[in-house]
Amino acid sequence: MDSIHFEEITSETSYIALEIINSNPEYNQLENGKERRTLEEVKEELVNGKTKSLFIKLDDTYIGIIDYLPLNEKDQSPWLGLLMIHADYQGFGFGRLAYILFENEMAEKRCKVLRIGVLKGNQKAQRFWSSVGFKYFKTAQSNRANEVDCFEKKLH
Repeated sequence: MDSIHFEEITSETSYIALEIINSNPEYNQLENGKERRTLEEVKEELVNGKTKSLFIKLDDTYIGIIDYLPLNEKDQSPWLGLLMIHADYQGFGFGRLAYILFENEMAEKRCKVLRIGVLKGNQKAQRFWSSVGFKYFKTAQSNRANEVDCFEKKLH
């Protein structure tokens, strides 16, 4: 049985995160207006001291990234910023498995609610998050001036 687990992303391993991010050019275009990111951009986004950035690993293989803000000062809630699976590993249910593992870890930390912002126009992501129990609650502006639909899920 394959095992999904997390490993912290560091400055030294951020080149692996770059490969995962650049395997998803449609998302990059939607978020940043260009299909590819640079190593500097990835380090700034994922190794920043504010968010917690983790690789999603399938046994010894790096297959994705999960990035979250443990506590948003504005609403006292954790926000999931990114869950991305490398293009070569999409369509096998790994994103769902990784999310369930993440949700279980957050519930163990007594987290009551999880929130996410999904870029407007990212229908694939909106379907995914709805399918794992997230509910829309508002539309807002992201830090990059993109419109995002905000979703939340109550944890038990």
